[in-house]
Amino acid sequence: MCNLYRMTKSAGEVAQWFEATEAAGGANLSSEIYPGYPGMVLVEGELRSMTWGFPLTLKSKKTGQPLKPKPVNNSRSDKLDTFMWRKSFESRRCLIPVSSWAEAEGPKGSKTRTWMGLPEQEVFSVAGIWRKSDEWGHCYSMVMTEAAGNAAKIHNRMPVILTDETAPIWQSGSAVEAASLCVPWIGALSINRTDEAWTR
Repeated sequence: MCNLYRMTKSAGEVAQWFEATEAAGGANLSSEIYPGYPGMVLVEGELRSMTWGFPLTLKSKKTGQPLKPKPVNNSRSDKLDTFMWRKSFESRRCLIPVSSWAEAEGPKGSKTRTWMGLPEQEVFSVAGIWRKSDEWGHCYSMVMTEAAGNAAKIHNRMPVILTDETAPIWQSGSAVEAASLCVPWIGALSINRTDEAWTR
């Protein structure tokens, strides 16, 4: 599952790229986005800043008290009809602008970052869903599907990558039409294996 991605463009540049209005509030967002931190999403032609991950509150086994919410930042395409995701998938779909995403590779304790993206494409969009939460305000989750090709050699799942043709369908099509887009990417991918430690 994706727990780290990059967006190397500013909010203004992303808004221009997607011909969207900017409502991100001029937020100074990090170029590396982690679960529980703000990222940019496109909703109905507007670029907004939201927290990456739907909050999941668990209770302490010792005290029975609520623990700090955990961000559930990925939603599996085969689970979109379940309670946690259903309403958002049916009525609150968004685009997540991405420059590349990372997966961990290597032996336990010394995993490194492998970055994947679309060749010669500085920004592309992946499928997302969003909602309003009591804990973090507006938040979003990245939709993941089975991996294919070279991506499958790195991880068994990958983001649902959208094109200029499929992005409008994801945003405003029916749930059935949107579900049909949740397929592995079979186009070319750029893969950059680094010696960067997965955790810093």
